Amino acid sequence: MDQEFVRLLTVANEAQITRTLPAGSDPRRVGRELRRLVAGYVGESSYRHDPAILERLRELSGELVASQHPDGTYDIGNLHSPPDTAFLVQDLCVVWELLEGNEPAAGVRSAIFGILQKAGPALASGGVHTPNHRWEVSAALARINHILPDQRYVDRIDEWLAEGIDAGPDGIYSERSSIYAAAVTNPSLLTIAWRQDRPELIEYVRRNLEATLHLLEPNGEVDTIASRRQDQFGVFDGWPYLLQFRELALLDGDGRFAAVAQSIERRGSGELGANELGDSLAEVLERPELAAPLPPATELPADFVKEFPSQASVRIRRGSRTATIFGGTDFHEVPVIASGLSVNPTFFKLRHGDAILDSVRLAPQFFGTGHFHSEYLRRWSQSVVELGAELAVPYYQPLAPERRTPDGRYALTPDGRFYASMDFGQRSRDYHKLRTAITVAEVENGFDLTFELTGSEAPYAIELCFRPGGVLSGVEELDESGNYQLESGTGVYTVGEDRIEFGPGSGAARVMMDPGERYRMLNGSLVPDGLRVYLTGRAPGVQRLAIRTT
Repeated sequence: MDQEFVRLLTVANEAQITRTLPAGSDPRRVGRELRRLVAGYVGESSYRHDPAILERLRELSGELVASQHPDGTYDIGNLHSPPDTAFLVQDLCVVWELLEGNEPAAGVRSAIFGILQKAGPALASGGVHTPNHRWEVSAALARINHILPDQRYVDRIDEWLAEGIDAGPDGIYSERSSIYAAAVTNPSLLTIAWRQDRPELIEYVRRNLEATLHLLEPNGEVDTIASRRQDQFGVFDGWPYLLQFRELALLDGDGRFAAVAQSIERRGSGELGANELGDSLAEVLERPELAAPLPPATELPADFVKEFPSQASVRIRRGSRTATIFGGTDFHEVPVIASGLSVNPTFFKLRHGDAILDSVRLAPQFFGTGHFHSEYLRRWSQSVVELGAELAVPYYQPLAPERRTPDGRYALTPDGRFYASMDFGQRSRDYHKLRTAITVAEVENGFDLTFELTGSEAPYAIELCFRPGGVLSGVEELDESGNYQLESGTGVYTVGEDRIEFGPGSGAARVMMDPGERYRMLNGSLVPDGLRVYLTGRAPGVQRLAIRTT
C-alpha cells in the first residue's frame, strides 16, 4: 500500500471528525457522518477504537433506525425517496463492512443490518427521478445483495442496466455534469462492476475519464459550462474523481490517470485538505487495493483542440492557456429554465495561468428574449468555430372571422415569452428577426471574436466576467458593484504576472444586460460573480473583440 496516500486521507478524515454535524441533519448527512466516523474508528487514526466515537456511532445509527419509514425508504428532501435512500444505503454498506469482527460495535452493525433488510425491497421496486439515479440505486442494490443475497436485487439491477448506459461516444453522460459523473455515475458503475462482476461497465468510466483529461484546467478545476445540472454555473475542483482515476490507473497502468490522481493528492495536502479528501478513506479501507502504489505518472495533454459533439463544445489548450467554446444549450429546443437543462448563456471562457475570464456573454435588447444562446457549433477549421442563432418575434394579426367568439374569450396560449388569452396559434403573424453569428478564431497568444448581427435594429451588450482576485485597468468603473465599461482602447486584467488584454472599446453608450422575460418575471438574475466589463453596440452591424494573453 502507498502509506503516504493512506496517511493523507487519514489526516483529512481526522479533521472532518472534529467538525460537528448540525442538529436536524437529514439521513444522508447522518449516513455520511457515520462513514467518516467509522473510517477513523477502524483505521490507523488518532480516533482508532475511541469510546467517544463508538458512542456517537450508536447514537447516529439509532437515529437512522428511528427515521426509516416502514416501507424501507427515507425522507431526504423528497418524500419516501428510493434514490435518496440509495445514497444513504451505499454509505451504510461500507460502514457494515468496515465494522466486521468489531465486537464493541456489534450493536451498530446490527442496526445497519436491519436498515438494509427494509431498504432492499424498496430499492428493488421503487422509482427514480434522474439518469444517474438508476446507477446509484443499482450500486446500492449490488452492495445489499453482497450482504443479503436476493435475486430480486439482481433482477432490478439487470432491468436498469437494460436501458443502456447514457454515455456518448465522446465519454460524456447525458446530464453532461462533471460533478454528477465524478460523485455518482462513475463510482456507481465501478461498484456494480466490482460487486456484480460486470467488467464491461468499466469501459464507460474509462471513456469519461479520457474526456475529463481534456476538461481539466491547469489548476485542477474541471470545466462545467455544458452541464445540465447545478454545476453549469459553478466552479468544480475535481476532487471526487480521485479514486476513479486511481482505480483505472492501477487497472490499465495508465500514467496519465496516475498523474491526475497525484495532482488531486497534492492539492489535498493544501487547499482541499480536510474539506473533502477524508471521504475517500472509508472506501480505501474497504478496498485496500485502491491504495496500491500508482504506476509512474506521464504528462497530461497540454496542447490540443478537442471537440465534444454530444455537448457541442470545443476545448483548446496551449500550455497554461485554456479556452472553452460552447454552443450546446438546450434553450432553443426546450425554452424553459429548469434543472436538467443546459441554460448557461456563457459561450466562451479563457484562462491564462492565474488570470481567468470565467465567461463571455451577449444580450441583445430584443423583445425581452434575453441572452444569446447558440443553436449550433460549426468548426470551419481546426480552431475556428462559429456559433449562431436566429430570433423571430411576432406581432399578431386579428383572428379570422370564423375564429372569433361573441364573449371575447379565447384560449390561454404561449407566445414563447409570455402567455395570454389570445389563441396565438390561430393568428397570422408579422415577424421581427435578429440573426446573430459569432466566430471564435484562435490566433497567436489569444482569440479573435467577431460578432455579426443582422436583421432588426437592436442595441446589445457584451459582458466579460473576470474571476475576483485580479486588477482591471483601462476601463471605466460604472458603480461599486463590480461593473465596468470599456469605452476605448484596450482593457487589461492582471493577476500577478498573468495578463489578459481585451478590446477595442466600443464607446460610452450604456446598454443593460437584459436576462429576458423568463428571468424578470420571477425576479431571477443571470449576473455572474466577478468583475464584469461591458462593451456595447447596435444591430445590424459587425463588432470584433480581440482577447490576448501575455
